Amino acid sequence: MSEPRGTHTPAYAEADLTTCDREPIHIPGAIQPHGILLALDDDLRAVMVSANVEGMLGVTPQAALGRRLADLVGAPAAEQVAARAPYDEIGEPVVALVADELCDVRVHRSGPRIVVEVEPVGASGPSPMSYQSARGAMARLGAATTLDDLVDRLAQEVRAVLGFDRVMVYRFDQDWNGEVVAEDRREDLNPFLGLHYPATDIPAQARRLYTVNWTRLIADIGYRPVPLHPVFDPADGYPLDLSHSTLRSVSPIHVEYLSNMGVTASMSVSLVIDDQLWGLIACHHYSGPHRPSHDARAAAEFLGQVSSQLVADRVRADVRERTLEGRAVLARMTARIAASDESPLISMMEDPELLSLVSATGAALSYDGTLTTVGTVPDRDTLERLAAALESPDSYATSTDRVSLLIPELADVAEFAGALRVGSAPDRWLLWVRPEQEQVVDWGGDPSNKLLYDAESPGVRLSPRKSFDKWRQVVRGRSLPWAPWKLEIADELGKYLIGLLLSRSREQIVMAESLQRSVVLERPPVVDGLEVAARYQPASTFQLGGDWWDVVDLTGDRVAFVVGDVAGHGVAAATAMTQVRTALRAYLFEGHGPRACVDQLDHLMAGLLDQRVATALVAVLDRTTGRIEIANAGHPPPLIVVPGGATEVDVPVRPLLGVGAGEAESIEIDLAPGETLLLYTDGLVERRGTDLRDRLDRLLVLAGETVGDDLEAWLDRLLAEHADGDDDTTVVAIRRT
Repeated sequence: MSEPRGTHTPAYAEADLTTCDREPIHIPGAIQPHGILLALDDDLRAVMVSANVEGMLGVTPQAALGRRLADLVGAPAAEQVAARAPYDEIGEPVVALVADELCDVRVHRSGPRIVVEVEPVGASGPSPMSYQSARGAMARLGAATTLDDLVDRLAQEVRAVLGFDRVMVYRFDQDWNGEVVAEDRREDLNPFLGLHYPATDIPAQARRLYTVNWTRLIADIGYRPVPLHPVFDPADGYPLDLSHSTLRSVSPIHVEYLSNMGVTASMSVSLVIDDQLWGLIACHHYSGPHRPSHDARAAAEFLGQVSSQLVADRVRADVRERTLEGRAVLARMTARIAASDESPLISMMEDPELLSLVSATGAALSYDGTLTTVGTVPDRDTLERLAAALESPDSYATSTDRVSLLIPELADVAEFAGALRVGSAPDRWLLWVRPEQEQVVDWGGDPSNKLLYDAESPGVRLSPRKSFDKWRQVVRGRSLPWAPWKLEIADELGKYLIGLLLSRSREQIVMAESLQRSVVLERPPVVDGLEVAARYQPASTFQLGGDWWDVVDLTGDRVAFVVGDVAGHGVAAATAMTQVRTALRAYLFEGHGPRACVDQLDHLMAGLLDQRVATALVAVLDRTTGRIEIANAGHPPPLIVVPGGATEVDVPVRPLLGVGAGEAESIEIDLAPGETLLLYTDGLVERRGTDLRDRLDRLLVLAGETVGDDLEAWLDRLLAEHADGDDDTTVVAIRRT
């Protein structure tokens, strides 16, 4: 087949930064020369080969096409490739004799092709990492007590394995600018530690490849790319996707970029958290070509993967600790507000921890035309413009750390650079503000390339920047960013206040319905390893009840499922429900088990929610083992349902919440894959004039007869056939997959 796209791929085009972010670097049509590449069909016949195969295999590229792999590399190596060919995943390289030379042979799939990369074993650098040295490295990394200590040790360990002149740990920020947060280098080299590099240095498509292929080596910056023959796959006319290739030729723009830094060889190892690129281990060499062995590269990749998990654990631990501290402040505030005889709004604005809750310096509350402020805030007009600009139909809590983007006139006002808003109506909102956080950033060269651009003549392409001297910039007009957990805390405070205000509003029913929609989830969140479905059905009398359900993702693999019912109807019940739900979430996040949670709720209701009672069932599931701990306070028993039958779970029942008596007990059961746990409120089984036992027995039969693969449809059938609308009803189904 002819080559419909010409004889050159983008890898051979002139380097041009105007199209850098669109360069198709995964299909360069060429490899680096320190190995050879063969693309095979399913019969293990060569379809495409690198132009340098003759040097290793003694056969021209044209003559290699169509030949069996065994004829090219020998039967032993071909047998090992054949054993790996059926698998899509990328395996570890195998060592085999190819043309009487000991080589690393690596196999992966690229679309319909089996890609074989062959690289001579001889390489530069330290000896491969042994089992004992790997254990020692892991122990040293695991002993790091801070994130800074961890990345420092990581740079040292990787340099010891790979032997590069400089090894850096490079961390991305929210805008994909990078900062060198750790470095181990040859003593005579200038330090890069603390320098920042703009996002344009590593464009988006390169960042994507870093999450697909964890390592990338350029053994010799001065290499000449070796084209594939043919460049385009004869079957479809498209270039071969080399995303997973270790020999893939790199962008000439990147080669020029590294050359401008004086680098002669380079390697990177990705640091990935939750499938997102967190940073890179960047390795530079300055004293000629440098090709660490496959074993050394694999060891460095292993250290990168281990460190990715350690970094993730450290980051999550820090976030979890700060979140728990914030929730403790929120719990103290809500307790004071609930206990106060003042209006909840007045109590909140006078609370001593209102500003420290989200680390703000000022706050403003607008409610039905009345504006109340505390701390340092802008004038009323500016506050209203800010609140309007941050209002979003998709989110109850919104924020910005750059107010000047919303109100340009505030660009030079250092006191009000950030704002956080909660509220669901134009005239009812709570707004916190933060001052400017002036930041001094040391860049590795001018990030805007302005100096370089000015130095070049009009019409000359913008080439990779040549200056990497430290360039200092003072960043102004931005506050510290609002951490996601602060938005969650603010969101919960706002919704808690809505619950309190409902009892004093003239539009009680309308507002109560709004509260129910904002607090009780419309649909359950996605939980790995589980199918979860839930339904809330209000009473046919249009009276809002106190039913609620919740799904709370806890630490590790634990997930909490809750159903509850505050006695009564209308605004008072919905208000109490909101407070009980908020308190229960706080107890769960503090680490209390189901039994302690219901006891804590009992004390809360007895002390703060006078003359209110409720039922609740709390179940905490370990997704890995299927073990569930359940505690019950006056609630109908849960069911275990399988096709053809259902059984009640005999959970000890403590007295109702709010009576201040008794202590809960809990039981543990196992939920097997395919089994369904059904939680429900009394609206599903209690009817005036009917026997409760008869209703439960009927539910057991109906649940077993109708359960199927579709949990959503099953819950709809249960509600349609067993709930008659006298009371609001909630059902939650959990199934292990």
